[in-house]
Amino acid sequence: TTPPAGGTASSVPLTWSADSQAWKLGCGHDYVVAAPPGQVPPPPVPQDAGVWAASQNAVHGGETLVRLSVQGRTDTAVVLEALRVRVVGRSAPVPGNAYAMNQGCGGSITPRTFDVNLDKDRPIARAVAGGGVDGPIPAVRMPYRVSARDPEVLLVNARTQGCDCRWYLELDWSSQGRTGTVRIDDAGRPFRTSGIKGLPRYTYDTSARAWRPYS
Repeated sequence: TTPPAGGTASSVPLTWSADSQAWKLGCGHDYVVAAPPGQVPPPPVPQDAGVWAASQNAVHGGETLVRLSVQGRTDTAVVLEALRVRVVGRSAPVPGNAYAMNQGCGGSITPRTFDVNLDKDRPIARAVAGGGVDGPIPAVRMPYRVSARDPEVLLVNARTQGCDCRWYLELDWSSQGRTGTVRIDDAGRPFRTSGIKGLPRYTYDTSARAWRPYS
């Protein structure tokens, strides 16, 4: 790997941001919370998911969807060569209850999507087909090209049934004879996903304003 000139983040020819609180179709997601239903507030609107999850010490249940936006710093093309998964911790799924956020589902555009099975010994980010209001989006494997005028949005869907997994992504890039790798994580910490198999699961009854067993 060719290190960036000067070793500073600004010398990397791309910028990125990652939202680990994305929900499937903008509405479907589970969180594991170590509290009974009577002590858990109603589900938030999607844009407030991070604040809600932090206030409840919630862990992503069953899957984590990371919406990754990548853009070049200039008009010079940067090639995104590969996206890799690094699992840095595995333990038994966290105890608690699973709370479903499936309220008010509607149409949502899905960007290029990668599927990750965290239960594999060596999980990989596999390109899969997506879709949205404008129709299906075929699976397109890397490499991709980005620049300041041509950003790319990727959706990584990491799933587990059997572990409390801590993981991050590595994105390989090349541009004008230089190469490098950037680590994609959750504000300096690994992403975290825990299985919900066997846990009590609840959904919110808006008419009763209370959590009810999922059926």
